[in-house]
Amino acid sequence: MAKTLEKTRKQIAKKKNGQIDSLHENSRDSKRLHRAQIRDDRLKKLEASRKKNNKPLIDRVKHLVDAVRENDWKPLEMPAIQSAISQWVNQHNEEYEQVKKTRRPGRPASAREDLLKMAIAALEKEHKDGFYMPDLSLEKNIQLLERWDKSWSYLTNLSWVKITAEGAGRPSNFPPQSL
Repeated sequence: MAKTLEKTRKQIAKKKNGQIDSLHENSRDSKRLHRAQIRDDRLKKLEASRKKNNKPLIDRVKHLVDAVRENDWKPLEMPAIQSAISQWVNQHNEEYEQVKKTRRPGRPASAREDLLKMAIAALEKEHKDGFYMPDLSLEKNIQLLERWDKSWSYLTNLSWVKITAEGAGRPSNFPPQSL
């Protein structure tokens, strides 16, 4: 969290003997406060953007943690991993079919329908080429996921793999470059 404004305000108040209200509009101190406020706003926007970009991968890991939890925190075999992947890949299919049904005949697809169609296509392509996920066949990863606090930084401790639709897995790095 950005604290530039608080620090600057405290320094100026100390210098002015606690009288921060008596600043001139164009004084150096008021400009300094303004710069600090702008910097804090910019940092908040960057943090929100970063969280928005990280959310899909965190949601994916949450889904996979649920699959491991159902298996009593034991490493998963390839069929169970493929099942968890297919659940994730097919998560939008039901909503897509419902949106498609509600559309009147002869009308163009809605924006929501187009977005769902693109999301489904992207997930299916990723599943075919290699689904990016933590390696759930390792005991060490399972123990780490059990203690996961749902933060992005904790995910760097895990070993990651890409698993294709055929079941072949290859090691990968974190953070992902293509997602």
